[in-house]
This record gives sequence, C-alpha cells and structure tokens, in this order.
Amino acid sequence: MSVRIRLSRIGKKHVPFYRVVSIDGRKKRDGAFLEDLGTFDAVNSKVVRFDEEGYNRRIGQGAIPSDAVKKIYAQFKTGLKPVKKASKVAPKGVQKEVAADVVE
Repeated sequence: MSVRIRLSRIGKKHVPFYRVVSIDGRKKRDGAFLEDLGTFDAVNSKVVRFDEEGYNRRIGQGAIPSDAVKKIYAQFKTGLKPVKKASKVAPKGVQKEVAADVVE
C-alpha cells in the first residue's frame, strides 16, 4: 500500500476549501482517508490548520506528498502568504492608452 499525502476537496461550488489528508494512493480524491493533517483555504491562499507532527510522522513512514501539499507545507513553515501571479489581462485604462499610441 503506497500512502500519499494529498488534498481532498470539502468546499462548495466556486469556493474551494481543502483538507490535507494521508490516504492510500489507489483511493479516489474524496474517498476514505487514513489521517486528517490539516486544512487549506484556497480562496484566501491561507493555511488554516496544519499538523506538522503528523505530517513528519507520515513522511518518516514513507508517505509521498503531492506537489500542492509540498507548497502548502512550505507556506506553513515560513508563515508567509504566497504571491499570486499577475493577471494576463491589462486593466481597461491601460488598453486604451496602448491603442491610442498605435493609432497616432
């Protein structure tokens, strides 16, 4: 049995909220888990609760964390809020200025 540490979604539609769980790798995303290790609020990019002792114990037993859980753990350790990427769409005022420069 390969144990994974990954996210399980518990939020509503359009309001993502995740539980950090240790689970058998063959189970489905929201299936029965072995241990609840914490919660993560994806809307505010904030770690609500994290059981560091349980996480380290599971890692010591050979559990493999997902990439998302690694990032959440790093955020928890540093206590910093991750920087969100800039949006690809420029504000409306900026687009008008660029269009005006091209026309002239």
